[in-house]
Amino acid sequence: MTFLITGGSRGIGRAIVLDAVKAGHDVAFTYTTKPDLAREVEAEAKRLAPSVKVKAYELDVRFSDRVDEVVDQVSCDFDTIDVLVNNAGINRLGMAMSMSDEDWKDVLDTNLTGAFYMARAVLPHFLGNGGGSFIHVSSIATFGITGQICYCASKAGLLGLSRGLAKEYGPKNIRSNVLVLGLFDSDMVREGLSQDNREFWLKYCPLQRFGHVDEIAQTCVYLASPGASFMNGQEITLTGGLEHAR
Repeated sequence: MTFLITGGSRGIGRAIVLDAVKAGHDVAFTYTTKPDLAREVEAEAKRLAPSVKVKAYELDVRFSDRVDEVVDQVSCDFDTIDVLVNNAGINRLGMAMSMSDEDWKDVLDTNLTGAFYMARAVLPHFLGNGGGSFIHVSSIATFGITGQICYCASKAGLLGLSRGLAKEYGPKNIRSNVLVLGLFDSDMVREGLSQDNREFWLKYCPLQRFGHVDEIAQTCVYLASPGASFMNGQEITLTGGLEHAR
């Protein structure tokens, strides 16, 4: 299969790229800045699986014309696209009353509208192939987090986007599922998590640890596999059980 993964040059996206190539899949992935990191991922992927095709593409998913161009180029370079992982995401901290228009728009345009642009661009390829799999990376923020109103709204919106795709295109053998993530040892968490939130997580998460990005990557590869072929419109929570803790 051929995976197309947004935000694949670091953190969670990088782990998904590398796990997919280790499983024998070809991978196209996007990055927004820092091409040196993208080249490093390409090199590591080639080291892990020399026979697998891997290529990085610069893309800001907020711009639909550019999304269409990159998806068409990926289709030409790889002949097919079988799996789209909508992983690209950003965050801006702030309470609702003080959230600026610009910060709200940047987060919603990247995390939600960008995911829609990607799905819309990939759908003709899935339809032409007779099937495909969408995997959207959401967050426990869908349950609400103080001081991250725009991130919460964008990640909750992915649930509705995925359900809509699942209903509309399930009859065409196109599946859509969401990963709802807790806290993982990723770049975003290391750079943006306060000490109070870190202590809260470790105290109340039943597994009493952060997740590992490889656990996300392995779940993505499974969701794209034949073993998950009856999973559609689902929300798969990888939270260590925190949302159920009492």
